[in-house]
Amino acid sequence: QVQLVESGGGLVQAGGSLRLSCAASGRTFSNLVMGWFRLAPGKEREFVATISRSGSNTYYADSVKGRFFISRDNAKNTVYLQMNSLKPEDSAAYYCAASYSTSLNDRVGDYDYWGQGTQVTVSS
Repeated sequence: QVQLVESGGGLVQAGGSLRLSCAASGRTFSNLVMGWFRLAPGKEREFVATISRSGSNTYYADSVKGRFFISRDNAKNTVYLQMNSLKPEDSAAYYCAASYSTSLNDRVGDYDYWGQGTQVTVSS
């Protein structure tokens, strides 16, 4: 079992920044591919970013590329999502997810564990 707890969400003005954190416990963190997804009202859960087990490889949704950056600290069992130049359309609940896969994944079904989410609201 893997437990994931997100933090760092909040209210921010357009153009601002936030850093989300996701603390993991349970299985060996460094064996897990980690991802971030988001869910806005009336929409399906959307892939945001993913990072390999070592942290050397990342992959982003086109909508956030160049603005969001995913990183991880395996010594702290934590994955981060740095969000810059935020837009109102980035408003959503953001979820951390963990996968046993050895490759980067952008599909909800590829992830085995999910956190409870943290809300991000960007005002215009």
